[in-house]
Amino acid sequence: MSISTHQLIQIRPAFLQRAREQGVDDLGQPVERVIANGGEPCRDVLRQAKPGEELILASYCPFELSGPYKEYGPVFILADPEAEHLASKSFAELIERAYFSHQFVLRAYSTSERIVDACLSSPAQFETDISRFFDNREIAFVLARFAAYGCYGCRIVRAHTLANLGDIVTITN
Repeated sequence: MSISTHQLIQIRPAFLQRAREQGVDDLGQPVERVIANGGEPCRDVLRQAKPGEELILASYCPFELSGPYKEYGPVFILADPEAEHLASKSFAELIERAYFSHQFVLRAYSTSERIVDACLSSPAQFETDISRFFDNREIAFVLARFAAYGCYGCRIVRAHTLANLGDIVTITN
């Protein structure tokens, strides 16, 4: 049996509720409702969209503190919150489900939300990269991003740093 060393944090529930119910994103802009072509990465359920699904496209910010690294970017979420609930998934399952594929970017941040390190990673290299980052006590969390567009994919934290961070998916070694 493997022990969980880090955990995956889904997109903030308050953002999901505001985007779906009020139609407003993190920049205060109206969200866009679109029909999926298929393959769009849905950040709320951490899988690719199926053709024909109704999605919301909105600006999201995975940061809470003001500063030069606070950034916003486009994300897709399912328009219907009842369409699917995320069960616990390992990072390997995210790769198997084609949420992350050949290459992705890992950016490591401090508690003050300053970038500390970054790397281009892959399914085969992920465990080594995330272990190296979390061996550095200065690193509080890691953002996984899609390599081609640089869009936010998910947030990864140490297993013991959980405190009201939203829905959590355990990643095991």
